[in-house]
Amino acid sequence: MPPELSRREVALLRATAAHRVELTCSSEPDLRVDSLPFCDHPSARALVHRGFIEPTTRAPLGTWVPARLTEAGARALHVVPA
Repeated sequence: MPPELSRREVALLRATAAHRVELTCSSEPDLRVDSLPFCDHPSARALVHRGFIEPTTRAPLGTWVPARLTEAGARALHVVPA
């Protein structure tokens, strides 16, 4: 686990790698895991702002879209992006 990431953040990255995460298209995105709201908004938003998670597609503001790991997110988990 990279030292700058909490266990919760690593778990969220793993869920994203497993295609279980959606996010809203906005400057302060909300996330869902397995269709359930992710309650730790600061951690979720930090992963997006730090460039570890991104939307798979562009959509209107507030629209839910699947999330994916960026190359940086994949490196943080020591996996190769799909």
